[in-house]
Amino acid sequence: MFAQVTAAALLGLRAVQVTVEVDVGGGLPQITLVGLPDTAVQEAKERVRAAIKNSGFALPQRRIIVNLAPADLRKEGPSFDLPIAIGILAASGVIEGEALANTLMVGELALDGTLRPVAGVLPIAASAAEMGIRRLVVPQENGPEGAVVQGIQVYG
Repeated sequence: MFAQVTAAALLGLRAVQVTVEVDVGGGLPQITLVGLPDTAVQEAKERVRAAIKNSGFALPQRRIIVNLAPADLRKEGPSFDLPIAIGILAASGVIEGEALANTLMVGELALDGTLRPVAGVLPIAASAAEMGIRRLVVPQENGPEGAVVQGIQVYG
């Protein structure tokens, strides 16, 4: 199955939309990340695996491919953890894909599934509002920072 989640990458004081595409298909169980991820994003595989398990869900025992598009933009930091995890759950049928429409997500996952704050929520919220995105899901601690921006609902 296939799912898409909207995320963002920081470029200085601006954010650029990143589409997290997840395909759960046949093959040996593994997670493959493509789309120019740095080391912190590559390590998301292990954080996401543990967070999904410790949140009471089962990671699909199939091949999972995660593409961070656009592929030519370097993706940095742990803020892609949440959208990757949600994408895996959506591609597995646990979350309805339509529920993710018009929503941008950022957040670092702890191994127990809780969210840790990330840097750059204010420019991400401002850019999301400019892109016409209606909802922003962030760690609780980042909620007030994102709520400064008019025209977007922020969920911490």
